[in-house]
This record gives sequence, C-alpha cells and structure tokens, in this order.
Amino acid sequence: MSGILEGKRILITGVLMESSIAFHTAKLAQEQGAEIILTAFPRPSLTERIAKKLPKPVKVLELDVSSEEQLAGIADQVREYLPTLDGIVHSIGFAPQDALGGNFLNTPWESVATAMQVSAFSLKSLTMALLPLMQDGGSVVGLTFDAQFAWPKYDWMGPAKAALEATNRYLARDLGERNIRCNLISAGPIGSMAAKSIPGFGELADTWNQRSPLKWDLSDPEPAGRGVVALLSDWFPKTTGEIVHVDGGLHAIGA
Repeated sequence: MSGILEGKRILITGVLMESSIAFHTAKLAQEQGAEIILTAFPRPSLTERIAKKLPKPVKVLELDVSSEEQLAGIADQVREYLPTLDGIVHSIGFAPQDALGGNFLNTPWESVATAMQVSAFSLKSLTMALLPLMQDGGSVVGLTFDAQFAWPKYDWMGPAKAALEATNRYLARDLGERNIRCNLISAGPIGSMAAKSIPGFGELADTWNQRSPLKWDLSDPEPAGRGVVALLSDWFPKTTGEIVHVDGGLHAIGA
C-alpha cells in the first residue's frame, strides 16, 4: 500500500533537533512516500547531522528567510535536486531574548520587528520565493501556537503568531486561484529547541498538565507531525485558510 504522500516533493524548514515537529514531519513524509529537501539557518551543519537520522538521505540547503538575496536564489537551488514542489512546511520562528520572558512592556521595536519578520512575514516570503516550483498547485503548511490567548512568558511571540495566522488566511485567499492550499497546525507545547529558548517555558507547558482533555506529552512531536503530513496530502483537497489544532483539545476548554 502506497503512502499518502506518494510521488510528492516537499520542502521542509526548521529541522534543528530530533525532538522537533519539523524532524518528525520530515520522517513521516519520507515514510509516506515523499521526496523531501530541507533548508536550515543559521547552522546547516547541525541540520545535516540530524538529517542522517531520517529514513533516507536528504539534501540540506542554507536559507535565511530574512535575506532577500537568499530567497531570490532558493528556487534555482531546489530545482537542482527537485524539479517541482508539491508542498512547503514553514517551521520557522524566532524572537530576540528581550522580546520574551516577561519583558513585553519594555521590548524595543527592533526586537519586535525581528520577531515579526522571521516568524510571520517569512511565511509569505518563503512561499513566494518557491512559487515558481508549484505550477501544479500544492499545499503550504505552517506551525503556530494558539494566538487567541496571552500566554505566560511568551510575550512578543504571541503577536508574531497572530500575524502568522493572519498571513496564512491572506495567502489562502490570494493563492487559491493557483490551487495552492495554505493551512496551519496549532500544536501544543513540545520540548524543542524553540521552546527551550523561551524563559519560563515550563510554566506555560504546565497548563496542558492541568487542562488538556487528552493527555499531552511534551516529548512527543509525532502527533503534530502527523497533522502536517495530513494537510500536505490530498486528503484535504478543499481545506485552506484553516488552523487545525493538535493540542490535546486544550483550545476548547475555558478553565
């Protein structure tokens, strides 16, 4: 029996650790029949080491999504290995330390601007940079952390994720005519590198221990990875502009 991504070609960003959602997405995508290519920044060598743990060898390209020069050249680089793309996974987020950890009221604009560009605007800039490779339509899937609420210590990453969620809706609006679907997975907290960079992450994550209807495991990124792979597949052919929660159901619980 073939996998649900059989014959598809997928570019995946953000594979930094084996514990990341992006790594498990890459692993599941290969297991489901996809050819994949990875991008990494700022340390492609780190991603290359982690990629050796995937079922099949994979090419890693350096890509700084805040660099117009690198974005302008990424489609040609990808084309050397994959002639077309059927999917893009946006697993990119960054905020300077002074934009996190309870410093919301004192964060300077320069740090907020960095968080917004890397974490939200990059969904648009990455998608547009790779659009020449998606002539037959496809699926763009990003990762968010529920921006409906103000989370402890999350500070300016909250508005950045809200901007990401809005960007996803506008991309869905404008790329639908090209048969490109744009959706997000809103995942519960995972003990990844991104999470460890957030001061007080444990306090935020403890919310899931208290309120999640389904037991949540901080050390298991696979459920979120499965959600990404499902949205990359043809099983959601008319779903776009959506945010699919893979968070144990916490988003549905008021208190």
